[in-house]
Amino acid sequence: MSMGFPYSRAVSGVLDLTPYQPGKPVEELEREYGIASAIKLASNENPLGPSPLALAALHENGESLARYPDASGFALKAVLADRLGVSARQITLGNGSNDVLDLLARAFVAPGEIVVFSQFAFLVYALVTKAVGGVPLVVPAVDWGHDLPAIAESAAARPKLIYLANPNNPTGTYFPKSDLDSFLKRVPGDVLVVLDEAYCEYVERSDYPDGVRLIQQHPNLVVTRTFSKIHGLAGLRIGYAVASEEITDLLNRVRQPFNVSSVAQAAAMAGLEDPDHVSRSRSNNDRQLTRTREFCVKLGLEYIPSVANFLTVKFGEQSSDIYDGLLRKGVIVRPVANYQMPEYLRVTMGRPAEMDALFDALAALSAA
Repeated sequence: MSMGFPYSRAVSGVLDLTPYQPGKPVEELEREYGIASAIKLASNENPLGPSPLALAALHENGESLARYPDASGFALKAVLADRLGVSARQITLGNGSNDVLDLLARAFVAPGEIVVFSQFAFLVYALVTKAVGGVPLVVPAVDWGHDLPAIAESAAARPKLIYLANPNNPTGTYFPKSDLDSFLKRVPGDVLVVLDEAYCEYVERSDYPDGVRLIQQHPNLVVTRTFSKIHGLAGLRIGYAVASEEITDLLNRVRQPFNVSSVAQAAAMAGLEDPDHVSRSRSNNDRQLTRTREFCVKLGLEYIPSVANFLTVKFGEQSSDIYDGLLRKGVIVRPVANYQMPEYLRVTMGRPAEMDALFDALAALSAA
């Protein structure tokens, strides 16, 4: 009798992995609890959705679905290059920025080589490192954020790659340009530094660095960004990296052909032509962050200050009960116990009515 294919045949790094756990889908909650109009505040999505221009581009490009997309992404790269002030040969497109983070590990990290990232950083960094047989070196966080001096000191261990997130997910913290400048000057030029800026468009701080502007001065720097967040295209999976032409050439050697669909490329280009939608999305986020912080103060809840589109709130030993209670009231937030933060829940900023529903549900649970 067959016992199934043995796990032991998988590579060791994969055996050590735990599958990434996304936020609970609305459909799953509706099935479990029979809730017809659930509110999802779990996955840092844009509650305003995509730009109307992006939606129009989807419809206009529907007839092209029988054809493979432009594997080079020529048109989208041209638009991005013009806006970012770089060459199109410096851009790598990905099936979401997660895809590019994975490409970087596959292109540069051999089994047994060290990859550095911060405590409480995006779980995908550990996932892609272990998948290629790399060795994670996790640097303890300071105030829930990156300890850049300590991460720079880790370069003494001769890591192949360092992942940084600015802002960081799931804590929402950020580091200023002066700290990043000092860090990049300390890291050896043969250590690849990957700066994940998935939430950069939400940040309105004068000291927040634009990583793309630093690439010419630091050719070991790679910047990754996404259309999943403020552009509202998470369902289409499209992101990109900006790096030197030499690094970009290597990434394209391991990139799968046709890894970004034609409709995703079209929607991304259209979204870039709608700065008003980005501005509206940012304004809504700012208002809801302020309201959520005020609500937390009112209820005596601690939170981690955030510059992104979410707030991570401390509920203590009750966090699991609060999470379950919110589900039963039709509100989905994100547990972060898998980030070693069992007392916290991460709340994505939604539309005003969605946040009202969250506040009412939390108030009711607190009073129970």
